[in-house]
Amino acid sequence: MQPTLLILAAGMASRYGSMKQTQSFGPAGETIMDYSIYDAIRAGFGKVVFIIRKDFADDFKAVFEPKLKDKIATEYVYQEMNSYLPAGTEVPEGRTKPWGTGHAVLCAVDAIKEPFAVINADDFYGKDAFAKAAGFLNNDCNDKTYSIIGYVLAKTLSENGTVSRGVCKVDANNNLVSINERTKIYKEGDKVVYEENDAKHEVPADSSVSMNFWCFAPAVFSEAEKLFHSFVKENYSNPKSEFFIPLLAEDFMHNHHGSIKVIPTSAQWFGVTYKEDAPGVKASIDKLVAAGEYPTSLWG
Repeated sequence: MQPTLLILAAGMASRYGSMKQTQSFGPAGETIMDYSIYDAIRAGFGKVVFIIRKDFADDFKAVFEPKLKDKIATEYVYQEMNSYLPAGTEVPEGRTKPWGTGHAVLCAVDAIKEPFAVINADDFYGKDAFAKAAGFLNNDCNDKTYSIIGYVLAKTLSENGTVSRGVCKVDANNNLVSINERTKIYKEGDKVVYEENDAKHEVPADSSVSMNFWCFAPAVFSEAEKLFHSFVKENYSNPKSEFFIPLLAEDFMHNHHGSIKVIPTSAQWFGVTYKEDAPGVKASIDKLVAAGEYPTSLWG
């Protein structure tokens, strides 16, 4: 059974200010997602499931359906505010923010029955990452073993502002121990630093970080639902609370004796955290096309 790729594309793109999921970056108008899907197809993934919001579903499908027809199976899942809430629970008053990436994964429960990878729509992950994810999903993924693709911190920074990164702590067997969310990370001279409580701290440039590229077995869904229900009850009155994938990972490791392999990739990440990142992303893709990594027209 071929693995599935789950793409989180329901985000509100608040920092970026437009629907960056469908913005063109490639020579033939390709989006960042197109490159992820292309890399997934050549790595042997059999289906792509998009998590989107209902309000932009028609526009979204109009972009992706024509070019993916006959290339890979597609399915669409909607992340709505009332999806998978505990029975009898209403959407809290004043909540405008989606419930987060862990909730987005849960929304795909009816669409995925096989091992699957989860990625963000607006991150360029690179060919090597998909090959490694497919290898893990085909050979090593099971109900007790998941994985995360680990990027080298220095290869994930923006020239245009600070970024938030989950810095992975690993044990001697390359199993994940914890993810420490560091906000305001940036390059200062030849060092990488993050700010916290008005103080600066250095973080090793070769640290392994999460770019939200996870590999799961379908067993994750039942745990996600239980955990999400508890989360909603505990955070009902906080309209900004979000149920993130790392909360799922922590629960899996600490309460279910599961292990999460950190699979290192040498790939250069790039993405559009800020509008000013867009020209750099375009230039990076042009460079990869010129080097023969990708065809001039992905779907032509």
